[in-house]
Amino acid sequence: MIQTGLIQSAHNDLVTDVSYDFYGLRLATCSLDQRIKVWQLDESNGNWSVEDDWKAHDAAVSKLSWAHPEFGTILASSSFDRTVKVWEQTSYGAQGESQPNGASQQQPTPSSSRWMERAVLVEARGTVRAVEFAPHHFGLKLATISSDNQLRIYECLEQSSLSNWQLSEEVDVLALPSSSSQSSHSVAFATPTQTSAALDSASASLVAQALQQSQAPFGQSRPGMGNREADGGWCISWCKDRYWGELIATGCGISGVIKIIQISPSRRPATLLALTLDASPASHAVSSETTTAADADVPTPYAVTSVAWAPSCGRSYHLIATGSRDGHVRIWRVKPSEDGDVDDGEGGDPKWTGSVVADFDHHKSAVGRVEWNITGTVLSSAGNDGRVRLWKATVGNVWRPAGSVGVEQTEDQQDADVNMDENVVAD
Repeated sequence: MIQTGLIQSAHNDLVTDVSYDFYGLRLATCSLDQRIKVWQLDESNGNWSVEDDWKAHDAAVSKLSWAHPEFGTILASSSFDRTVKVWEQTSYGAQGESQPNGASQQQPTPSSSRWMERAVLVEARGTVRAVEFAPHHFGLKLATISSDNQLRIYECLEQSSLSNWQLSEEVDVLALPSSSSQSSHSVAFATPTQTSAALDSASASLVAQALQQSQAPFGQSRPGMGNREADGGWCISWCKDRYWGELIATGCGISGVIKIIQISPSRRPATLLALTLDASPASHAVSSETTTAADADVPTPYAVTSVAWAPSCGRSYHLIATGSRDGHVRIWRVKPSEDGDVDDGEGGDPKWTGSVVADFDHHKSAVGRVEWNITGTVLSSAGNDGRVRLWKATVGNVWRPAGSVGVEQTEDQQDADVNMDENVVAD
């Protein structure tokens, strides 16, 4: 059974992201209101209460990411103001510093805590759409992607203070050649960014200003650079398995392509595989009953707005989920080639292959977020239809809907609004 909770009036504007910590007992939220809130779960009654609340950026906050707890209680945020900030939680008793950003407006007590700004990363020349810490076995690193098409990898050089971050990699994702194809993908269309909610007052002006800045003339001379916000970088996700090295799945532009990029200290970043529906249609095993042959007749440009790399949990292959503006949730099966073929490029690495194993369009509208559970066996997706949907593999690894819940339901409607698929078979 799907269990849901409701946080009333979490922010004063549209909530742009939510992120659980490692233990799932705390929740960070951000919004167009430029604020970050950290919530604490009361396990006795299942209620969430605000632990901290502060103005974090000078424009809408786009994404949040928690670091692994072995590094401390650390949170990273990205924003339309072109910056990424690193925050650390400290107690009032142990920290006598003043807090210029106004965190924790409640009266301080010995048991209270506040979030201190430790670093500001300002290299982006456009809206920073996503930020994500690397798996802890790679060290304290984080990746960002922004509307200037740049994937940036930062590494913390002073973990004790969190103040010194080195930009170790910077690559134009759209212009990075794909080793799995004869030529790099190019974007022939561009559409302005759209939002699902009307903006007004200060929020509207700040977002509009950020969009205008991201369209500055400097981008027109850069290879692979589009002239609109929608041409830029959208999403990133780290591979969770250390065996395969530092791999990042990233979406950029409106070509519907996800690139698997390998990060190596000994050579430049390289594209191992480009996931695209045009690459090998014959290999696609699509499980959605609503998908028709006409869908592939005329390719329509769309942005992949969310990507999530599933925990491997002993699999010999990887599962990568994507959510797109075309309304589809897709699950890709990715693995190195078993026939011994290697790429012609540097290093002679084995060729990677990818195919679609599930394709759902139940949202009937743009999909803003996809996320896996801790074992990589259940996928959740959120779309502009106002529902969170679950997907699960049945016997024979056939993916089916596992239920859905309306995100705007009230507590009185909760039981009636939860839909379950009786055909789902548990693992």
